[in-house]
Amino acid sequence: MNTSFKTLSLFIALFAAVLMQAQTSSNLFDYAKGGEYEIAEIRVEGAKYLDGRILLTLSGLAVGDKIKIPGDAIPKAIKTLWKQRLFTNVSIEAERITSNKIYLIIHVEERPRVSRYSLKGLKNSESEDLRKKLDLRAGQIFTENLRSITINTCKNYFIDKGFLSVDVKVEEQPDTLLSNSVLVRITIDKGSRVKINRISFYGNHELPEAKLRSQMKETREKVKFDLDGLFRFRKNLQRDSIRLKWYEVPGILSPIRAWEYSARHINLNIFKTSKFKRDEYETDKGKIVDFYNTKGFRDARIVRDSVYFDGIKDMYIDIVVDEGRKYYFRNIYYNGNTKYPDSLLAKIVNIKRGEVYNQKLLDERIFMNPNGGDLSSLYMDDGYLFFSVTPLEIKVEGDSIDIELRIHEGAQATIRDVRIMGNTKTNEKVIRRELRTLPGNKFSRTDLIRSQREIVNLGYFDPAQLDVVPIPNPETGTVDIEYRVVEKPSDQFELSAGWGGQGVNGGLFGTVGVNFTNFSIKNIIDKKAWSPLPSGDGQRLGIRINSNGRIYQSYSVSFTEPWLGGKKPLAFDIAFNRLRANTFGSTTDVNKITGKYISTSVYMGITTRLKRPDDFFTFSTGLEFQHYLLSNYNTVFVFSDGKATNLNLQLAIARDSREMAAPTFYNKGIYFMLQGKFTLPYSHLFNSRKNLDYTSPTLSDAERYRFVEYHKWKILFEWYMPVWKNLVVKTSANMSFLGYYNSKIGYSPFERVEFGGDGLSNLNMGTQMGRDIISMRGYPILTPTGGSPIYNKFSLELRYPISLNQSATIYALVFADAGNYWNRIRDYKPYDLARSAGVGVRVFLPMFGLLGFDYGFGFDKQRYGLETPGKNIFAKYGAFRIVLGREPE
Repeated sequence: MNTSFKTLSLFIALFAAVLMQAQTSSNLFDYAKGGEYEIAEIRVEGAKYLDGRILLTLSGLAVGDKIKIPGDAIPKAIKTLWKQRLFTNVSIEAERITSNKIYLIIHVEERPRVSRYSLKGLKNSESEDLRKKLDLRAGQIFTENLRSITINTCKNYFIDKGFLSVDVKVEEQPDTLLSNSVLVRITIDKGSRVKINRISFYGNHELPEAKLRSQMKETREKVKFDLDGLFRFRKNLQRDSIRLKWYEVPGILSPIRAWEYSARHINLNIFKTSKFKRDEYETDKGKIVDFYNTKGFRDARIVRDSVYFDGIKDMYIDIVVDEGRKYYFRNIYYNGNTKYPDSLLAKIVNIKRGEVYNQKLLDERIFMNPNGGDLSSLYMDDGYLFFSVTPLEIKVEGDSIDIELRIHEGAQATIRDVRIMGNTKTNEKVIRRELRTLPGNKFSRTDLIRSQREIVNLGYFDPAQLDVVPIPNPETGTVDIEYRVVEKPSDQFELSAGWGGQGVNGGLFGTVGVNFTNFSIKNIIDKKAWSPLPSGDGQRLGIRINSNGRIYQSYSVSFTEPWLGGKKPLAFDIAFNRLRANTFGSTTDVNKITGKYISTSVYMGITTRLKRPDDFFTFSTGLEFQHYLLSNYNTVFVFSDGKATNLNLQLAIARDSREMAAPTFYNKGIYFMLQGKFTLPYSHLFNSRKNLDYTSPTLSDAERYRFVEYHKWKILFEWYMPVWKNLVVKTSANMSFLGYYNSKIGYSPFERVEFGGDGLSNLNMGTQMGRDIISMRGYPILTPTGGSPIYNKFSLELRYPISLNQSATIYALVFADAGNYWNRIRDYKPYDLARSAGVGVRVFLPMFGLLGFDYGFGFDKQRYGLETPGKNIFAKYGAFRIVLGREPE
């Protein structure tokens, strides 16, 4: 019984095993049989988030395809899917085989997806900045490639900040809330910030180490102030333990060696970081070699360099150089020139025999001088667009080098076509009339550069995106020129408001103004042109309203047509201004108007561009009419009741060669203006009929100044010069002299100057009196109540741009001013000046114009009795100034 039961159990187990083997082997393929099969069906299993149809396409297998087993089709499909890096497992099985048809199943196991990630070991600010760099998003498949990218991104972020030993770990763990998802934890150990402690040079016998180190603009030593190092060097020098150079005396520290060692032990460069960046370091090594080349060492090279650590925070760099021999220019020969003689070319190249060999200088004299005056400019300004020159070293003998300049002059090129592209708002004629490159003219590089400058000065286009492309046609000897411009906003809107004062003199005051710089008056009746305003003809329209309720209102409108008639650069200006101010009762009725002042002015002028001495010069003629009406207006005006008329002729000659790197930021050029304003000598012309005694004390001021007479001279000079990178020096001189025709009348109370102050707070009152407002940073208003007839002012500014973006120009400045006023010409002392210095910032926004502030110290306040008591020097000598809308004179 027991034996039969055991036999039966064994039989059942064997039968079950056979069935299981049969079931398992049904999905496997016996490669020993082999053959060619047609795919009857293929499906994907295991894809939860990916589209199975796309996976089938990627596999390269399709229903109807014939495949060999064994063969390349199945392994190739698996490899293709595996390369997508989307799966942790890929397999292809045969579900069944019927005759010569095969049914396939692609099994995949998808990689998990990122549900969220966290950053450990960082400050909140660092985490926020790093998240902007990382390419990690919820739902993203977490692959090994993504892990590597994440690690490298984190490392590079902190290496750029000086943490060279940063360690990054990326860990993943299953998310229990979402299936097939992981939580990614990024743990960062920044380590210590590494700074460059010392950069040492070896093998430099001719050039000092400090000079070489200064060429490394992006690889800098950290800030240090080690006086002990200097003292130790001094002691070593006295013990003769340091090898002296030929110009040194034992025991005495030479100025050259003192400067060299002070540069070693003292570094106060707080504006540059001392981080190490490999790419920038390699660039700086190239600059060292270039610097050697400019000093005549054409064979100089860096033999080797070492970068190593001392501890965990300090890095040291050792650079070994081979200076080689110092070379000099000997003979320069010219070959191929038929247009100009050797003597003229030699004068332009201007390199004398025996000068230190400098390839960079030679290139600048041939074709790389940004200010012109090189060989390339000489030929290209005369139409030789196809000109080329190749400098060759034809002989090296000892320390001397002979150079041959092989010149190919080519034919003169004529401008065939000039095309303007990108002007979506400005009419083409506005641009074309500013061009110096006209069809039919000979090509000129100077004209090309000048045309580019004039387009920029229009103010309608982005200078950074302005592109001038000459397209030469050597076969025909012509050239096409394309000017590619990008429009930018140029109109300005002014809006300001405030509340101030007391009683009837208090209340709301404000200013509203618009300045349309690219207006079109001819399209003002065209409804389609109002989008939002008619524009594109380059005309300027300004409207400004300033009001303090019933106390003060002013209205001004101005219009400029830069090309009157459209054929010549003849600018026509017209402006209208009306101002009214009221005074009120103070006892019986504070709201009753007791006095009024009304001034009305109209100006018309013509400005023409001159051709001689050059076309940077302009000459302008203008006629201005001003009328003043006062009724019981007891203020700073010279009389309280009466009328005054000021009819004057204005003549001015100016030269403007300034160039703007960005709106309001000039980086080079000169502006000069000499202006004269003249009235008729009414006291001599009309006094014969009226027989007025101007010396009589009974003659009222209203009668004395009914017809304003004077002659006024004004000189303005500005010079902008780049000195280092974007740093610009501005020097200016501004002076004015008011003269009279009749000594019995003396200086006119009109057209005087108010000197000092911020140039804003006294602007309205100055406008009422027809005065020039000249600011003096660091001082309040210095002139007496009636103003002064004479002044001069000198300024020096260092300007450095923070942003030259067209949407926001920002620059900082350091200034020094000197100026003064005089009440009589015999008291004039041009060197007796009030001095001030300070700092400031300017911001130009295209929509709102110029904004800024200055803070200045007036060093001579005590002389004017303006010194504020106390020990605080900021309160004692300092003064704050706000700049709105325009730069005060």
